[in-house]
Amino acid sequence: MIALGIILLVVGFLTGISILWTIGIVILVIGAILWVLGAAGHAIGGRRHYW
Repeated sequence: MIALGIILLVVGFLTGISILWTIGIVILVIGAILWVLGAAGHAIGGRRHYW
């Protein structure tokens, strides 16, 4: 999710499409939150680890 967010940010920046920029930021933030929760040992969606 983090990689997808970064890709959308770059594509949105290069093409000037603001909706891709916004979606990229949202996906990047959600991915970072899931990563932190998974690293802290919390089960997310029935999984012990989130990759």
